[in-house]
Parts: sequence; structure tokens; C-alpha cells
Amino acid sequence: MTAELCARAPIGMLAELTHRCPLQCGYCSNPIELERVNNELTTEEWVSVMRQAGEMGILQVHLSGGEPTARKDLEDIISAASEAGLYSNLITAAVTLKRDRLEDLVKRGLDHVQISFQDVDAENAERIGAYPGATQKKLDVARWVVDMGLPLTVNAPIHRQNIHNVGRYIDLAVELGAQRLEIAHVQYYGWAFLNRAALIPTYEQTVQSIDLVENARERLKGVLTIDMVVPDYYAKRPKPCMGGWGKGFMNITPAGKVLPCHAAESIPSLAFDNVRDRKLLDIWMNSDAFNAFRGTEWMKEPCRSCAFKEIDFGGCRCQAMAMTADPRNTDPACALSPYHGEMVALAKAEAAKPATEFVYRNPRNVTAAMKTAQEPLVPAE
Repeated sequence: MTAELCARAPIGMLAELTHRCPLQCGYCSNPIELERVNNELTTEEWVSVMRQAGEMGILQVHLSGGEPTARKDLEDIISAASEAGLYSNLITAAVTLKRDRLEDLVKRGLDHVQISFQDVDAENAERIGAYPGATQKKLDVARWVVDMGLPLTVNAPIHRQNIHNVGRYIDLAVELGAQRLEIAHVQYYGWAFLNRAALIPTYEQTVQSIDLVENARERLKGVLTIDMVVPDYYAKRPKPCMGGWGKGFMNITPAGKVLPCHAAESIPSLAFDNVRDRKLLDIWMNSDAFNAFRGTEWMKEPCRSCAFKEIDFGGCRCQAMAMTADPRNTDPACALSPYHGEMVALAKAEAAKPATEFVYRNPRNVTAAMKTAQEPLVPAE
């Protein structure tokens, strides 16, 4: 199974160009400790990564961060991706992007733009992201994207402080002429794990949002594609981790570490290879981190004997780590996990509390936030 899985090239690659970002969203899934600017890959190193990805047969590159437009060499990176035959998607907060720069990026070969909206209500959005004037700038950039003939995705990160506006997000995407809307319920690891008390919606709110999306999908068929990432804390079946760990996706950090998923660094037992030291193909095929949870041989019970083990692959390894202190455990989102009841109870208890204020990403908040982080459901074995 392992050899068969890694013999196929990953379909997509997330290139985190930088952890610099003008926003301070309390649900950010980047690591608690961000990479410093002086440790970021150089232009030449990112160009090499794009060439290697094309040679491997990777089809898509998602340019993210932080905020990817903080890189002054973004144009060169997009040119390299285009020359390597990669379909490029710019994932941006859009607040620092000017029209002439966007036009240049399109000329360099940019294929798609994805803009995150912290809310459709401007005042609330700017409180969530801690950036005044963000909403109007995002709207302007979204319209430029459509004017230039590029596909637009509206990204809607959903949590208790904006879940009441799911319907308005759908209306906004249609109004802007977006091809795709991603209703992405926040997943609780990284910075979002520290802010759970401010973010977890009630079960009833979650169900209402799902019903709203399902109805809109039927109503807007052929007009708008709506993808939805549901919150794991209220699930009964786990989602396959990135379609299966090391199966179809890889992530490059700003410093060049190659990860099987965006949050994999939250698993302290794993060591990650770097593109500065090892070729991308070699890492994909032979890295200990990629092979750690590939296939099904690593599984414990109840996953090992489960009929769904080659469908959901045990769920999210990072969530298993965060909630049970052991990444080999069944994702607690699964009803068969011995920790599932505790996970649901935790979510309902957090959602029943008055929403706390966000702990924002700035140096004064980091130490205090880390001290108040929730403990796992169970101690490490």
C-alpha cells in the first residue's frame, strides 16, 4: 500500500511563501511559533521548488502564507510556476494588493485567486481580522479579479462570531461573480486551538448552517459551486486527512520544510525534511514523516479492523494529537473513537459559554495564550 500510494505524484502543493500577514485572525491555523523573515526560502529556492514540482507531475500550486503578496518576488515565483506547467492559485487576504500588481501577476501566468472574507459585515470582519478598512479593499480586489477574467473563490472561515451570516456569504459570492465559495468551518488546531472558547458555535447553529448550504447548492446549481468543510467537533465520521496522509498533497513551509499536511508540525514525534537539503521527489517517496501514517499499516484499533479505514484513513492525525496526545489514535471526530464523547461534550461546553475575546497574534499575547491553552482530553500513553 505504501509503495503504491507514494508512486503517484501529489495532485496539489501548498506553498506557504511567508508567515508575514497584516491580519491577526484568531482562528489562524499557522503554527504558534511563526517562521522569521530571515529564514524564508529565497527566490531562487522557490523557483527550484516550482520546477521540481512540475517535473514530479504535480498539477496545482496554492500560493499562501501568511500573506503571499508580502513577498516582493511573488511575480518571479508565479512565473516559475507557470513555466513549470503548474496551475497557480493565489490565496490572499487582498488588503495590500494593488490593481497594477494584480495585472502583472496575471500576465506572469496566475490562474486563480482565492480571497478570504472574515465576515460580510464590515465592522465585525475588521474586528475579527484586526485590520481597519479590510472589507472594502477585499471587495475591490474581488471585482478586479473578475474584470480580468480570472476565476474567483470566496473563502468564508466560519465560527460562532460570524456563523449567523452564512446566507449573506452565499449572496456575496453570487453578487461578486465568484465561481466557487468555500464555507470552511474553523478546525481547532494551531492558533484556533487557543481560541476555541471564542470560536466554537453551538450544535444547533452548525446544523442550521449545513442545511442552509445544502439548500443553496440545489438552488444555485450551475451558478456557484459551494464547498463546505464541516466542524469536526460535531461530526460522527472523520474526514480523510488531506485525502489520506501522504497520498495526494504536500505542504512547503516558508523555511522549506516539507509537510504531509498544513498542521503536521503539531506532531512533535515527526521530523521534517527540507527542500534545501533534499529533492522534493525524494522527500515525497522516502521521507519518514510522509511514510509515518501512509496507508493503513500504522493503525491501532478500532481503525485497524474498520471497514472505512481506506476511505477516511483514521481521520486527522493532528487532531488526534491535539485531543488525545497520540497521533496514532482514531480521530475523536469518529463515533467509534473512545474519545468521541469527550470531544462532543467539550465542544458543547465551550459553545455554551459566553464568547470570549480573541487572543490576537502579537508578541504581547503569545506567552499568555500558550499558558491558557487547553490540555488534551487524555494524557500521553
